Amino acid sequence: MLEIPVIRWGKPYESLEVTDVQHFATGEPVAKVHQANGGIIKRDMRHAQKARDALLEFSCEELIERLGVAGDHYETGTLAIGNGTQSPEEFAHQQSSTTGLPEHMCRANMGKNSFVLKNMGKILDCLTRGLPLDVLTRGWGIEDRGVVVSYQCQSPVLGAVLPSNSPGVHTLWLPAIPLQLGLVLKPGPQEPWTPYRMMAAFIEAGIPPEAFCMYPGEAEPGAALLESCDRAMIFGGTPTVERYHGNPKVQAHGPGFSKILLADDVVDDWEQYVDMMAESIYINSGRGCINCSGVWASRHTKEIAAALAERIGPIEAKPPSDPEAGLAAFTVPGMAAAVWGMIESDLKEAGVTHLTEQHGERLVEQERCAYLRPMIVHCESPDNEIAKKEYMFPFSTVVESPEDQMLSRIGPTLVGTVITKNESLIRAATNATHIDRLNIGAIPTTKLNWLQPHEGSIIDFLFRSRAYQVPDEMLPAS
Repeated sequence: MLEIPVIRWGKPYESLEVTDVQHFATGEPVAKVHQANGGIIKRDMRHAQKARDALLEFSCEELIERLGVAGDHYETGTLAIGNGTQSPEEFAHQQSSTTGLPEHMCRANMGKNSFVLKNMGKILDCLTRGLPLDVLTRGWGIEDRGVVVSYQCQSPVLGAVLPSNSPGVHTLWLPAIPLQLGLVLKPGPQEPWTPYRMMAAFIEAGIPPEAFCMYPGEAEPGAALLESCDRAMIFGGTPTVERYHGNPKVQAHGPGFSKILLADDVVDDWEQYVDMMAESIYINSGRGCINCSGVWASRHTKEIAAALAERIGPIEAKPPSDPEAGLAAFTVPGMAAAVWGMIESDLKEAGVTHLTEQHGERLVEQERCAYLRPMIVHCESPDNEIAKKEYMFPFSTVVESPEDQMLSRIGPTLVGTVITKNESLIRAATNATHIDRLNIGAIPTTKLNWLQPHEGSIIDFLFRSRAYQVPDEMLPAS
């Protein structure tokens, strides 16, 4: 059995407290994970500048090249993890066994992470709008126009309190290393696999190990990390986002409430969009913040809901090793039942119709875990409470709303797909500040362009643009 230590600036540390990470279905231990405490993190962060100093020994371009090599190691290599090794097949099996995500989805997420690593040069070129990367290293430089620009790094490291539910979010912290910031990570309790394997791939590719800290544990190390790092990410629910709202040190990633809007000029042809809507709701077991949780239209909403229910309602819970498995298990005892209880309460409201109940029970409880099968609910009005909800499985409402009220009623939306050719509506959607990522046309909410920011630019988060003047003799000769 693997034994996974705490990592303190690249050096393994064995804690007195060790926790078993268990198989969600059998309860058997899959790995022993040493637990960090807040005191260790606060002491270690006094030396955070050493992580950045180690990375500054390499140019950004050199680090980008090594990340491409790391992408190959991560996706195809057998890597050192804790006191043992791990092949790609073992990784997918171990990750699935503790998170409940089907194995083929684990492998697909490996491909996403590897793709981002191999294309990091293009991604950073777009995120920086073509800024020469040595400007970020030096703190100042000359733009193509001959103007002096300055970007001040706001922290020697990027911290991240990571989730257990969706391995795809790890793409958000990968740019830190080529930007010459160390990584301080608190893995999710059921998902230590991605950050540890990623660190192993980085080190195998020649990235200095002293650039990395790994602090497994429960709530205490997460709180200490957020307190100690000048820039950090956290992933959680709405209360987490609200807690850190307005805090410039913390980028909080929560529910996406992503939506599809069918405008009046296209809604009569709704049948041609059913596949796209179903994919947006169902792919990756509905666990992502980019999965669609609401379809809005002014008419045909009952027919749209019925078609979506017919498409995804019959999907059954299958073992995670089954290549056809489409649903992830709820691995925390009682969570699926609690979610179902909240949904049942909202289904009692007038104007709310459950369309997938004809395809069998939605809550499937097993001995040590449970599943929630895909669910489509029709809402006669945006005022229905369930129209404002998002859940961690393939769940979506279909909401009837006049077109001229949609943008003002949808609320915060991470990804908004607006299907229309109406220029007035396109302009209004473009100007809607509560939509983070905007798709015009029949683009699934789950289809990302890695060359654009996912949820706030990491460049703007990690670096501050400021005025900077130098004497003429310091400027390059024209």
